[in-house]
This record gives sequence, C-alpha cells and structure tokens, in this order.
Amino acid sequence: MKPFDTFVMVDWSGGNDRGPRPVKDAIWAAVHREGQAEKPVYLRNRQVAETWLMALFEEEMAAGRRVMSGFDFPFGYPAGFARALTGSDDPLTVWDWFEERIEDSPKGNNRADLAGLINQTLGKGRGPFWFNPLKAEVAGLARTKADHHNPFPEKRQSELRARGAFTCWQMGGAGAVGSQVFMGLPVLARLRRQFDVAVWPFEPLEAPIAFVEIWPSLTVKGAPREGIKDAWQVREVVRQVAGLPHAELAEILSVEAPEEGWIFGLGHEERLMPDTPPLRNDCFALPPGFHWTPVEETLSLLRSRLSPVTGTEPLATPDALGRIAAEEVLAKRANPPLPNTAVDGYGFLGGRGEGLHSLPLVAGRAAAGDNPGAVPEGHAIRVLTGAALPEGVDTVVLQEDVTLTGGEVRFHGPLKAGANTRRAGEDVKAGDPVVAAGRRLNPADLALLAATGVAEVQVRRALRVGVLSTGDELTEVGEEAAAGQIFDANRPMLLGLARQLGHVPVDLGRVPDDRATLRARLDRAAQEADVILTSGGASAGDEDHVSALLEEAGAMALWRIAIKPGRPLALGLWKERPVFGLPGNPVAAMVCTLIFARPAMALLAGADWAEPVGFEVPAAFAKSKKPGRREYLRARIREGRAEVFASEGSGRISGLSWAEGLVELAEPAREIREGDPVRYIPFGSFGI
Repeated sequence: MKPFDTFVMVDWSGGNDRGPRPVKDAIWAAVHREGQAEKPVYLRNRQVAETWLMALFEEEMAAGRRVMSGFDFPFGYPAGFARALTGSDDPLTVWDWFEERIEDSPKGNNRADLAGLINQTLGKGRGPFWFNPLKAEVAGLARTKADHHNPFPEKRQSELRARGAFTCWQMGGAGAVGSQVFMGLPVLARLRRQFDVAVWPFEPLEAPIAFVEIWPSLTVKGAPREGIKDAWQVREVVRQVAGLPHAELAEILSVEAPEEGWIFGLGHEERLMPDTPPLRNDCFALPPGFHWTPVEETLSLLRSRLSPVTGTEPLATPDALGRIAAEEVLAKRANPPLPNTAVDGYGFLGGRGEGLHSLPLVAGRAAAGDNPGAVPEGHAIRVLTGAALPEGVDTVVLQEDVTLTGGEVRFHGPLKAGANTRRAGEDVKAGDPVVAAGRRLNPADLALLAATGVAEVQVRRALRVGVLSTGDELTEVGEEAAAGQIFDANRPMLLGLARQLGHVPVDLGRVPDDRATLRARLDRAAQEADVILTSGGASAGDEDHVSALLEEAGAMALWRIAIKPGRPLALGLWKERPVFGLPGNPVAAMVCTLIFARPAMALLAGADWAEPVGFEVPAAFAKSKKPGRREYLRARIREGRAEVFASEGSGRISGLSWAEGLVELAEPAREIREGDPVRYIPFGSFGI
C-alpha cells in the first residue's frame, strides 16, 4: 500500500438541512493535507457535503495526491443481509441498491419508507429495521424495538467488539446509525462512480482514493465542553490517523472482513487513543508589546502554555523506574498490613507499672511471615523483629531487658502499652495516595508501591527528544574536517542531556544550510520524535532556516530573552510537534536547554514543573555585572566557595566540562567582590 498524502474525516448526518450557522449533529469534515491540519468544515446538508467532497477529490487528484477518506457510518450490514437484499454477498451491491432507491433533498427524504419496504420484503413486515422517526405511520416500520423481528444478527462482528457501538438496524433516536447508512451509502456510491476509489476492507487499497469506515468514539475521548463535539472529533481523528507512521497505518488497515466491513482502529485503541490533547498553534505566541523577555517571564509563559504530549501505558511496578506516573496511585494494602513488632523481644497484652513482672512463656514464637495463634492473657511469647503480633499481644519488651527463669520471662517496669510495636497502617493506610501524578518514579517509590500492594502503575510513555544540528560549517567527529569546518559538538551534548533527563534521545543527524533538506528532515522528525531540539539557524539571518521554516508553517515565535549566554530562542510547532530552536553556540545551547528546554520537556513528558534548587555560597571571584540580563556563569565549588571559569566567552566549550554547576546573577547591575554571597545551582539540581 502506497502512503497517503491527504486525510479526510467526515462526521455524517441522516437529518435534514441544519441551516447556515454551524451546529452540532450536522455534517462536519476535517482535512490534513501534506502534513498540515486544516480547520474543520461545517456542511449544512448532504447535498452541500457531496459537492464539497467532489471538489476536494478533484483538487487532490489533479495535484497527484493520494487520499484516505473516513466516514462515521457502517459500510456493511451483518452477515446474510446483502444476499437477502440483492442476491449477492458483495456489500457494495447494497450501496448501489440504496443509491437507486433513496430520494433525498435538504428538507426531506424517503429513508423511513424504504426501511418499511425492506421489512415487508425480508421480515414479513416486522424487521429487521425499527424506530419510525416520522409522525405518520410507516407500513412495515415499527416504532419500538419490541415490535420488530430481526432475521439477521443484531450486530456485526466489529460492533460486538467495540463497546458502546450501536446497531445499524435502528432508524431513529439517540445513537441511531441506521439513518446515516441509508443516507450515506448513496453518496459514496456516486463518488465511487465519479472517481477511482477503493473501499476498505472490501478492496485492495491501491486506488488513488480510499474510503474507510471510522467511529470517532472508539479512539477520541473527553471532548472539551466548549465548542461543537463533532467538529472537535473529526479534527482529532484526522490528526491521529495522519500522525501514524506508514507501517503502523498499513498494519491497522490489514483486516479480513469481506462482507460486514470493519471499524478503523478496532483492536488498536491503545495505540490511537489521544490521552493528551495537541498543543495549540499559538502556544508560543508572545503577548503584545514584548520584545526582550525576562527569564522569569519566559519560564512563566512556558509553564502556563505547555501540557503533556505523551500517551500512557501500564507497567509492572518493578519495570517503572524512571517513568512518570500518569495518575495518582493509591495504596491497595496498608503498610504495615498488620500490627507488628519493631524489635526482638517478648510480647504480651497491656503495659506494666513499676516493679518486677513475671509472665509464663507460651511455646513457640512469632517470626516474620508467621501466623501464630492467640496468646492467653497474662502470658508472653517470643517475638522477632517484623513479626505480626499474635492475638492477645499489643506490647513488646526488648530481649535485652528480660531474664528467662523456669519457663517465665521477667523484667522491670514501667512499660507503656503498645511499646516497641507498630500499628497496622502506621506508615500508609489502604486507600492513601502513595504517588502523585507527574512524579518521576525513583527506587524508593518502587519500594513503597510494592509494599502497599500496587503491582502495576499507569505511566507516561517516555518522551522522544529529537536532536538536529544545522549548518554548512559542521562535520562529524571522526571525519576529515575541511578548512573552515568544525566538529558537531552540540548534537552529542544535547542527546546526552536528553538521556540524563530521563527521556529517549532520537538522533536526527545534521543538515546543511538548505531549506528544502531541512524541511524534509523536520517532516521525518515529526514522525520519530515528540519534541525537537535544533541548534543553529534559530535567529533571523539569511541562513537561519529553522526560524524561517517555523515562520512559514504559521506557528513560530522568536523569543529574545534577556539572558547571557543565549538570547534568541526560536519556538514553534512543526506538524504539531514542539520545536526548540537553540543557539548554535554550545555554551549557550546547553544553558538554554537547562534553563528553558529542561522544565518545558518535563511538562511535555507529563512530569511536574521542575524548579532547580540553588543555594547561596561565598564568591571566589570578583565581577562588575551590567544591568538588563540574567547571567549564568560556569562554576564549581571549592573549599566552600564558588569559583567561575576563567573566561566568559561562550565559545569556550572546555568551561562546560570544567564546571559542576552555574552561578546565577539576577538582572540588576551588581558589583561582586570575593566573599559576597552568590546563588549557585549544581548540575545535579538540573537532573544531570
């Protein structure tokens, strides 16, 4: 199967004309053409929709683009219906049968009469169709399901597997798809005659246009309250399908259902389900009047605009190290589950006052994992650390404080009731939250999850961070460098940062200063990565192709940030993938990654916003700082004081390796003398 260039998703309607203003329960369509999503289109009736589809297909065929077009109604009926109606098992004969008999206009149609005629022919006037939507009686069409008899299966095999799918026999009422089928198949039949179309899954998808049955509710959940659900759903479905790698799409379309048809994506819901909404095109837009953006303002804007872009999956608790919890996790079991002893000693019921106490010792002992019987009141039992307290025991005396004489245990009081024991649920009660959503799971979290009976946790899929270098001057380390060329240092640095920050690095290679080559590489990157980091080409010069392409895509902002080293940061979306266009200078690229891209990528990965923790230390340097920009100096701690690298030159890569953190100097002017307090942020606070 050849790849598709254009994707169209249509939410159909069996009703009459809906008027000029966009409304729900109408026909809505969305197009995703050559990697670009277009605004959903409102089509007020089927005649308008058919004309719109014909014009769209003509345009795409003229441009040589392959089209996959989805429609949200069944393409076939349960087994046996096609032969009973037309004398053939071929479901496409049913399409032609309906097209010859359906009469349709913006104000009315004959679908109810035709359903009644079929019932009279095939079901002796009592089935298979039911629900007369008209005020007048229709011969052969019952008003309720109770009054009909269906000689065919109630649902197709796909509808039995798709929870909540409605039967195609219902001609009216909430959830009815019967009317959509009656009014949709004639339109598709005419389009098939007009264009070279293959119908899935009945025909090989080799034609320029493919018709595919979809059901948005299968893979699209949680529509926003505002706006029109149908419009939102077609946009989301077309985004899902267009975003699939070709091999995955081909796999999903590999279905055998020669008579009944199938629902696209059935059995692949987890792969398709968008549990994260896409970022808005304007998520990086700066408020009016912004020119130089302060660091804190930049961080605040990123924090408020970004949201997770990763899906979720269940993982066994031992395998979840380093993954981000997708939801709050509650303890399934208390910890400890039963009262137990905190020490080795002897257990009995109740506390004891001053003086010498003697208790007869029962046979046996209570050790961790045991389930000993009850201990009679006034008796003691040998207990070991971690053992569940037997019935009749709530207090333990340390073994160092007792003597054993003639089968009795003796000790001096006082001893409070409950001494040296742990209460059930003292640490965590069943139902208590143990892990918050957005937390990156560490070894201690795995211990807590296991202790509280959580065998599986829902986590975010790992964020795929694509790293791309640009520039004619770059060459690979290990290759021969021509005069004027430099080795690409940024890519290995940024790939390493992505890995250390807990993400999956994706090496996108390097491209020369050629816009067409860069566009093709970004197209590929959008398939392979969830977020893209580029270095170089992010300013506004003739060879700054990253920012130029983002501008061309209509989702780009060049943030001039009051920071040193750094300043220009190109931010945008490429085919709905966030792009961070970092400076080409390695020092500036690393600083901007740590300060801006790191917390932003944490949000995109589903984690909490991560503020680096710094602390004040005496300066081991002197500096006269100018006002206006926040500065970050490569630094390390020696003998309790912050040393800074000898040169502030942003081309001095050796300073990055020398440093163990950054000294952060706020925007105001400042004279720093040795011994003055400065804020030091160790690299470990950034997570590296």
